[in-house]
Amino acid sequence: MLAEINEFLNNLIWGNILIYLLPALGIFFTISSRFVQFRYFFKMFNILRDTAHDKQGHISSFQALMLSVAGRVGGGNIAGVAVAITLGGPGAVFWMWIIGLIGMSTSFFECSLAQLYKEKDAEDSCLYRGGPAYYVTKALGQRWLGVIISILLMITFGFAFNATQSFIITTSFQSSFDIPTWITGSILTVVFALAIFGGIKRISRFSEVIVPIMAAGYLLIAIVIIALNISEIPSLITMIVTEAFSPSSAIGGGIGAVILQGAKRGMFSNEAGLGSAPNVAAVAYVAHPVQQGIVQSFSVFIDTIILCSCTAFIILLSGVYTPGVSGIEGVLLTQNALIEHIGPLGGYFVTIALFLFGFSSMLYNYYLAENSLNFFIKGNATAFNIFRILAIALIVWGSFQDLTSIFSFADLTMGLLAVINLVVIAILYKPVLQLIKGYDRQLKEGKKPVLRYKDYSEFKIDKYTWKEIVDNINDEREKNKA
Repeated sequence: MLAEINEFLNNLIWGNILIYLLPALGIFFTISSRFVQFRYFFKMFNILRDTAHDKQGHISSFQALMLSVAGRVGGGNIAGVAVAITLGGPGAVFWMWIIGLIGMSTSFFECSLAQLYKEKDAEDSCLYRGGPAYYVTKALGQRWLGVIISILLMITFGFAFNATQSFIITTSFQSSFDIPTWITGSILTVVFALAIFGGIKRISRFSEVIVPIMAAGYLLIAIVIIALNISEIPSLITMIVTEAFSPSSAIGGGIGAVILQGAKRGMFSNEAGLGSAPNVAAVAYVAHPVQQGIVQSFSVFIDTIILCSCTAFIILLSGVYTPGVSGIEGVLLTQNALIEHIGPLGGYFVTIALFLFGFSSMLYNYYLAENSLNFFIKGNATAFNIFRILAIALIVWGSFQDLTSIFSFADLTMGLLAVINLVVIAILYKPVLQLIKGYDRQLKEGKKPVLRYKDYSEFKIDKYTWKEIVDNINDEREKNKA
């Protein structure tokens, strides 16, 4: 009965609420901000260059981006795209692109809010905390809602998703390399423990190394496959666009199924609007919230437009996929497609990619849970260490247990989190529009933007945190001029 209730609620939230709410708000944010994700797209590269890791040990914009990409990029890029193509055909890829481009604006809004309402970490004066729980408490004065958000984040990411990732990684290595799960689980646990006991600084450093390697490796394989089949690319893109509006008769459910599968998998993969990425966006040391909003919207682009497209091209350029046939799906479809292209090494590559994607996601998930714990208990080292031990124990447990039912429950808690977060950022869209206007105004004045925090006192931000940041950055700029 519990399983049936869980399935009913999941279908209600994801299939009847979020499937409409996410795109609708994404379109609203895009139009109200005058297509902010496209106007600012190329500024992202300058922001990453200008906000390098500074002498005081702050988390840089690039490190926060890599940690965010670590969370967004995962099984959805390998298995999720395959499921979308299996159930919705090649046309689902087009709608995945659309939901990704729209989702960039949603991510911009929620991450800019996280930056605007962030506060200093009690444990370390160089670090910051923020996210939905913080901006719903400060901006709306609803701490009880912040508590609910924190609990949902801890259950979803800190417990269920991490234990499930552990199971996927260990069983994948057992299947591909015949390595017992306890060996892979032990190694995974040790490396995970080394990362999380170093706090957010060490987690960000791990992500800074792992994420570019895994993304570049996967992208390189895709580029090689595309290069070998370059003559087929124009016809492939034409097919994707054509099938998006006029799917073949082999696809059950017609155009509705195509749109549903593309949108659904795009939302699951890039997490725009789900309330997870803002927790990471808040830690970055930047002069203006818009800067990190721009950078975080780019992580949606990396996830959906680049890496999901890689998987789609790998599958559709192979002879493995057959329209209307659902016998092979998920990781197996991607794995078989790579084997078709590059031989047996393709299967091993997918397993290693899953390990890197999965491990980086575990670090990201842990930080989301730790940030949620900080909302309840600030600066209590003992509480944080106990929590870290519990997180490690769950990794060990997950490496031996099939946690499908728990993962399904986590989908429900994540759906509830997304609904709450989307309603909140829809209410708080005006502060973000004011941030954009202020940022644009300073650019027109020929200045490097900094937050003029006195202009935002009506929005109940932590002006002391921002005063310190702005004063430090202005001092650094004066020194550089001298």
